[in-house]
Amino acid sequence: MPDTPPAVTVIVLAGGEATRFPGKLYMDAGDLPLLVRVYRNSGAGRPTLISCKGALPYEIDLLIDAPAVVDRWPMRGPLSGLLSTMSEVRTPWVFAVAGDAPFVDAAFIDRLEAQIQPGDEAIVPRHMRDGQLEIEPLAALYRCEAFLREGLPMLSGGHGSLHMVIDRLNARFVDIADERIFANVNTPADYNAVREVLQ
Repeated sequence: MPDTPPAVTVIVLAGGEATRFPGKLYMDAGDLPLLVRVYRNSGAGRPTLISCKGALPYEIDLLIDAPAVVDRWPMRGPLSGLLSTMSEVRTPWVFAVAGDAPFVDAAFIDRLEAQIQPGDEAIVPRHMRDGQLEIEPLAALYRCEAFLREGLPMLSGGHGSLHMVIDRLNARFVDIADERIFANVNTPADYNAVREVLQ
């Protein structure tokens, strides 16, 4: 690990269509809207950008002191959001986090950052879920130069899978025992479970 930890910009992905649960990012999650909670948890102490499909609602924008970057390729998933927002990044690394993941925090980013070794292009957490080993592309560190190198051709070729980009990177996988940190909100049932924990 280098003597000086690499600088990291946090990108909060808030541009999804949320077809299963529209408006979820702006709903109450404890004492804050869900997106605001994710921004404050993960962006503490680091430069932060919000990837979105358009202007944030005024009442949400008031609570977020970070630039919003509009997706250049809408409806193409998180890969396009990350690629669009990386044009504004001035650090060698980014941490990508879903806007509906309220338990990912700055300490978790520190933990992944401490794993970086020379030559690494991604630090990706993995864990067991229902007996299967899963990776978490939207709670991972990416070296910007490498991600752009592999991600742009993938997107222009009609693909939008973060897993496919990770397959082409020199990725280091970090085992995380507690999968609860990766809980996100896709359905009303997920939302109720998250609110219960936060309250």
